Amino acid sequence: MTELCVFEGDGVGHEVIPAALQVLRHVAPDIRIRPAAGGWSCFREQGTPLPEESLALARRCRAVLFGAVNSPSWPVENYFSPVVRLRRELQAFANLRPTRYLPVPTARAGVDLVIVRENTEDLYVGNETTKDGGQTGVAQKVITRGASERVARLAFELASRTGRKKVTIVHKSNVLPRSDGLFRQAALEISEYFTSIETDELLVDTAAYWMVKEPMRFDVVLTPNLYGDILSDMAAAWGGGLGMAPSISVGEDVAIAEPVHGTAPDIAGRGIANPTASILSVALLLRHHWQRAEDARRIEQAVHETLRHGEHTGDIHSDNALSTQEFTDQVCAHMD
Repeated sequence: MTELCVFEGDGVGHEVIPAALQVLRHVAPDIRIRPAAGGWSCFREQGTPLPEESLALARRCRAVLFGAVNSPSWPVENYFSPVVRLRRELQAFANLRPTRYLPVPTARAGVDLVIVRENTEDLYVGNETTKDGGQTGVAQKVITRGASERVARLAFELASRTGRKKVTIVHKSNVLPRSDGLFRQAALEISEYFTSIETDELLVDTAAYWMVKEPMRFDVVLTPNLYGDILSDMAAAWGGGLGMAPSISVGEDVAIAEPVHGTAPDIAGRGIANPTASILSVALLLRHHWQRAEDARRIEQAVHETLRHGEHTGDIHSDNALSTQEFTDQVCAHMD
């Protein structure tokens, strides 16, 4: 039995994740949905943002759809990012963030790139300390050869399998030669096994410049964790914005799909949240984890057609806007 572990999260997660599940059921009614608790509201109720039973369910299902959660920007005792913990626990070591043109006014025609971000280390190991009575904060950046090689291999295999022509390695090894330098060297060594794929490299600040100026120069972008987090949000602007941006974290027979936008407390509960990112994240699960490319294509095409007809939710366009439910119904209609 194919099962999907679902965390609705917080805020608009309670609206856009059910929308994505409606679309999934339309093309894949055989997939069994298994709800799980997690996030800030779960922490306030249960004292943990990721209960053991939720983690156990995710391990069993091997496929997760994870909605946005609230995470405080100040230290809260016993709180941690549940999705970061989930990625490490399931060893979903590579985050894939595709950005492709969608027919909305904020998108840029011709953009078609994917950022492959290492997902388990770098500053995201969360090893932070304070000194001098709280006057100095220290965070440990961890880069290992093993993790760098496996994410690089995945990036080049993805490029080869999907007909992409170039992988750009992004780093800051001129300043961080022992950490970013190790990532760069490991990626370059892996590139030697993929002679049909062009390889180039950019310092992360230069990559940010080109992401703003000319995003069409990118095809596959390979980065450590932090740089990928930042660059992928920049890239999302060219695909129509964060409300349109899907992602999937993958490992050995495991996947965590998640929209990359936040919980949007200003519109939560109003029924106008844009479910596109969540719907397209489900398509990534179908394509990259369940190997159901035709079902994924049907969803992606339906979203494209819905937007092409000018049907937007209220958080995108206020004139003749659809509700979250109406938009979802239109996507399903375009698959019939």
